[in-house]
Amino acid sequence: MSRMEFYIVDVFTIGRKYTGNQLAVYLGDPPAALMQQLAKEINFSETTFVTSPQPENGGYNVRIFMPEVEVDFAGHPVLGTAFVIQQEYLKQPVDELRLNLPVGQIPVTFADDGVLWMRQNPPSFGHLFAPSDLARILNLSDDDIDTRYPIQEVSTGMAFVLAPLISLDAVRRARVNLDRLRALLGAHDAIAPAIFCAETLDAENDIHVRVLDDIYGAPEDPATGSANGCIAGYMLEHGYFKGDKLSIRSEQGYQIGRPSLLHLEAHRADGEIVIRVGGRVELVAQGQLAADE
Repeated sequence: MSRMEFYIVDVFTIGRKYTGNQLAVYLGDPPAALMQQLAKEINFSETTFVTSPQPENGGYNVRIFMPEVEVDFAGHPVLGTAFVIQQEYLKQPVDELRLNLPVGQIPVTFADDGVLWMRQNPPSFGHLFAPSDLARILNLSDDDIDTRYPIQEVSTGMAFVLAPLISLDAVRRARVNLDRLRALLGAHDAIAPAIFCAETLDAENDIHVRVLDDIYGAPEDPATGSANGCIAGYMLEHGYFKGDKLSIRSEQGYQIGRPSLLHLEAHRADGEIVIRVGGRVELVAQGQLAADE
């Protein structure tokens, strides 16, 4: 029997514990099958494993698991894992560290105000979907879809179907029909719909977001850095907000009692859209897990 250190953190909080998205971070490199079992046991939307205490090629090797499957990239696990590495391995303030993921090396910077920022890969814009198809999947009417903008598959390492809705009421009423969703996504890379609108609960915020991703064994996500990064790129690409730069606040998680705040930035440089997603991280718990060899 071996023991692994683990930490539970809340990511994209509104400045206090028990908000944002929960993450379990394990320090160790057990067999992949055990990693998946541990992710299922903790049953958060994602669980990460820092597989070596020493950096490789300037970054720390990290694996990310949802309860049912390993994934190449996810947003809040990047920030939460970077926070744990800085706190537990480095034990001193740093300006930046990097995580090695299957999608490439992701840099995370530590701002003086306590916000951690990740630079995501440039977005790729994929398949367009009919508004009526998404309305049926979300149990909404066609009039609830904001047809001024496309419904589109977008990825910065994890793909989502982005669906702009006309109002906060429509976002709140959305309920996914999983059979219809699976049928629609069967030929595509996207794992879930990310729905949003420009009406918010908090007047300081700019957009309200829900990510309905239980197709892979996780419930509705409280805060989704990967999806919000896609939304930032999408909004810049399609002119959702005026201007050639984007700097907005995104609220998420209110429908499931986990209010969250994500900071989104996007601009164009050298023919690409540069995306940064930021948020606060709070340490909730730490301990040791007795794991079979």
